[in-house]
Amino acid sequence: MDKKHTKMRGRPAKPIANPNLITIAIIQFLQVFMSETLAKRIVSMVLIVVSVPSPRITELTGMSDRCIWNLKKDISNNEIDSLFSTDRGGGRPGKAKGIENDITEELEKNNYHNRQQVADMIFEKFGVSMSVSAVGKMLKKTASGG
Repeated sequence: MDKKHTKMRGRPAKPIANPNLITIAIIQFLQVFMSETLAKRIVSMVLIVVSVPSPRITELTGMSDRCIWNLKKDISNNEIDSLFSTDRGGGRPGKAKGIENDITEELEKNNYHNRQQVADMIFEKFGVSMSVSAVGKMLKKTASGG
């Protein structure tokens, strides 16, 4: 190769003034089409591919170091399908899991006027202690059929 073609031409590029604002704007735009988690993951993957250091990716996207580490591992293992899916859950199963139908039947048989009465009935009949707010969420869920 000629020496004249190896020489840099023109002025060096100016550094971007505030990359945090641009990253936030990109993530917000992507949220029009997908969840916030997936938008952050996609931006992180692009930054990983262009060799941005992990602490900087964490700073720009707001994702944890552990998430960035997992993304790098999945990319290096060619696990491409898992990169674009977000799994929900993983937490503890609900206290009323498996007895919701029995609770609904009991509610239809008897007359309960407030959530505290329902919480007391659940404790007496099923031995499960639930807060008033958890009872309200369960009732809302069963009422909506979900």
